[in-house]
Amino acid sequence: MYYLGVDVGSVSTDLVLLDKNSAVVEKIYLRTKGNPIKAIQEGFRILKIKYSKEQIMGAGTTGSGRMIASSIIGADAVKNEITAHATASLEIDEDVRTIIEIGGQDSKIILLNSGIVSDFAMNTVCAAGTGSFLDRQAERLGIPIEEFGGYALKATSSVRIAGRCAVFAESDMIHKQQLGYNQTEIILGLCDALVRNYLNNIAKGKQIKQKIFFQGGVAANVGMKKSFEKALGMEIYVPEHYGMMGAIGAALIAKASVAKNGSTNFRGFDLADESIVSRSFDCEGCPNRCEVVGISENNKVLGYFGDRCGKWSNKSKESKETKDMPA
Repeated sequence: MYYLGVDVGSVSTDLVLLDKNSAVVEKIYLRTKGNPIKAIQEGFRILKIKYSKEQIMGAGTTGSGRMIASSIIGADAVKNEITAHATASLEIDEDVRTIIEIGGQDSKIILLNSGIVSDFAMNTVCAAGTGSFLDRQAERLGIPIEEFGGYALKATSSVRIAGRCAVFAESDMIHKQQLGYNQTEIILGLCDALVRNYLNNIAKGKQIKQKIFFQGGVAANVGMKKSFEKALGMEIYVPEHYGMMGAIGAALIAKASVAKNGSTNFRGFDLADESIVSRSFDCEGCPNRCEVVGISENNKVLGYFGDRCGKWSNKSKESKETKDMPA
């Protein structure tokens, strides 16, 4: 029997299955490509080959697309990324005090005290230092992203790179190349710059304590890990499933929810082959004119999202028909 966790982000959609002992038995990484519904269905097609609905004891969702994912799969728990990442980290090590998480387009820091989230912060404007930015630089330099961080470890010195902005960082890298610096020095300089940017912005004013976990896709970059350790003067730990911690946390939270409620709402893997579409409309019920999104499956609305007052999102599922959706 397994517990399913789904983390729908702007760049990737991650799915994991945990066994009754909370060990990871299956993990799937997919590119969201701007279509979370399609990504979820693609993941379910993969899982459907090996698993049945009856084997899933509970399901949870997290990430920026957690609400949409919840309505589609029938989740038992829906939690934000902060709670999901903290839950997964504490399951591994109860002594973790700081979580550095850098994903495809966002970065965050989570501080824990006695197993409880005491503070957190996320990037708000610039994507410098995130996975998509590093992907772009690796592609520009003609280096596989899997090897990008390894180049930093080969450098004997670091070049000063402006890292406060993605555009400026790339321009400064090009300038340093034109001055004749080698790739290893530039890549190490970039890692150092991105760590400075993280510590001076996202982690500004935060008291970073050991034990420190580094998770999210960028944790695979050994150059970034080295730069964090050099800047902080502390050892950084990278969990085995560093890129799936959000999904693992969602599955763990679902497991606890089902244990409390006694049953699951999971709808099964067959929805992978159903026709699920989304359509938006402007609600004219008040001056806010909220842009509401309706998710429907075979002419039955699964859920509404985007309204501020709850007029649409609170509608009972029994009365949700696509004919009720404004044109």
